[in-house]
Amino acid sequence: QVQLVESGGGLVQAGGSLRLSCAASGRTFSSYTMGWFRQAPGKEREFVAAISWSGVITYYADSVKGRFTISRDNAKNTVFLQMNSLKPEDTAVYYCGATLQISAVSSRVYDYWGQGTQVTVSS
Repeated sequence: QVQLVESGGGLVQAGGSLRLSCAASGRTFSSYTMGWFRQAPGKEREFVAAISWSGVITYYADSVKGRFTISRDNAKNTVFLQMNSLKPEDTAVYYCGATLQISAVSSRVYDYWGQGTQVTVSS
């Protein structure tokens, strides 16, 4: 079993920045593709970003490309999401997930999820 715990969410003004962290348990963390998803009230869980086990390959949703950066530190079993130029439409609960699948942009292929952290962006 893999345990994932997100942190770093909060309230921020539009145009501001937040850095989310996801701490993972298990010595096989580096074998997983890690992803960030978000879910706003009344909406389905939405892909945000993903990073390969090596950290070399990254994927971003068009809505966040150029504003968000995903990274990982395998030595610390942690994945990060740096969020800049935040907009009110970024408001959601943000979840990190882990998968051994090649595909990284569909929530269906993720095997483990964290509890989520709330991000609220004011106008």
